[in-house]
Amino acid sequence: MSDEPTVLVIGGGATGAGVARDLALRGVDVTIVDRGGLGSGTSGRSHGLLHSGARYAEADAPGAEECIRENRTLSEIAGACVRETGGLFVRLAGDDPDYFEEKIAACEEIGIETERLDGDEARAVVPGLSDDVAEAFRVPDGVIYPSRLVAANAADAERHGATVHTDAPVEDIETADGAVSAVRVGGEVDATLRPDHVVNATGAWADRIADLAGVEVGMAPSRGVMISVEYEGLDPVLNRCRDPDDGDIVVPHEGEAVLGTTSVPVDDPDEYERADWEVERSVEECAAMLPAVADAPTVRTWWGVRPLYAPEEAGSDRRGISRGFSVIDHADEGVANLHTVVGGKLTTYREMAEATSDRVCERLGVDEPCRTADERLPGADDPDELDAFVERYGGANPTDAGVVDAAADD
Repeated sequence: MSDEPTVLVIGGGATGAGVARDLALRGVDVTIVDRGGLGSGTSGRSHGLLHSGARYAEADAPGAEECIRENRTLSEIAGACVRETGGLFVRLAGDDPDYFEEKIAACEEIGIETERLDGDEARAVVPGLSDDVAEAFRVPDGVIYPSRLVAANAADAERHGATVHTDAPVEDIETADGAVSAVRVGGEVDATLRPDHVVNATGAWADRIADLAGVEVGMAPSRGVMISVEYEGLDPVLNRCRDPDDGDIVVPHEGEAVLGTTSVPVDDPDEYERADWEVERSVEECAAMLPAVADAPTVRTWWGVRPLYAPEEAGSDRRGISRGFSVIDHADEGVANLHTVVGGKLTTYREMAEATSDRVCERLGVDEPCRTADERLPGADDPDELDAFVERYGGANPTDAGVVDAAADD
């Protein structure tokens, strides 16, 4: 390990691992550190939805365009890190039909493929779908296995010269002459690193790293619960076609269905309440679409924290905060070699990493193009190889534990 990497990436979720891979493919000397195992923060505690963009189509067209673009890219490069299940947006009899029409029209305007189904046609696609479903439309949603995705990005970064450290928390950051001069890393590293440039890719924890460097970000994190239940035979993702609310997504996993989610503001992304009402409401609302999940045995329950970026946010309802991403250059605050990347979604991690790497390379004078949209991830065609990567970097995370752990046990 070099104590003087060209770039230090702090945060080993999908975006951080994606930045490390992108920079390494451009020939940059990069080190990535995470306080735990890779993907153990937001990335591995999501519902694992590969967004088509339809969820945001009528309210945030640019964000929806990012999603469908990256959905298609991941389908090409990620192999067994994703699963193309398709998705349905379903309207129950009591839901607003005008909203349904607005949603499908917005999808078509953006270029998200749709197909209308009446209630009977939808029930033929999804046996067990509620009799209360009046109509639906197909979209190209899918499933992400984040443990595999993050690990494959890290493995490719290492193959191209990067250094990856888990169990390596950042303890202090020193600045001098308008730049980060040293980063104290504890845990397994237990060393002071002196990088030329630093990327803060810690998501909901971005304010903490920013504070150490004497700059500001402005996160507005919110928590959400996911409940995985035993459920065989669900193919497409189910989305309730209404204004986003609690319990409006059901994501298929192998032999399971992941129900979610809630949105409750939190002050501390580590210390927050995990309330029973969130579980009960999510199950109840998801059961309105797929009744059998109400009585299905629970496999595991977990909470995740969304890395919402809203420096001007004052309200308590954070569902309306954009799911777009931002790359913050802290030069204006007197720290010229620090960028923070925040916001976004798991689906758009690669584009977030590309945008961040472009900024860093511009600052470093590196004139190499991004290659991550065209080069397949290592192990993409071999789930066993992917799961070996997962084990190397800290093991499976809650979102896909039932898939990755089960594969490892076979």
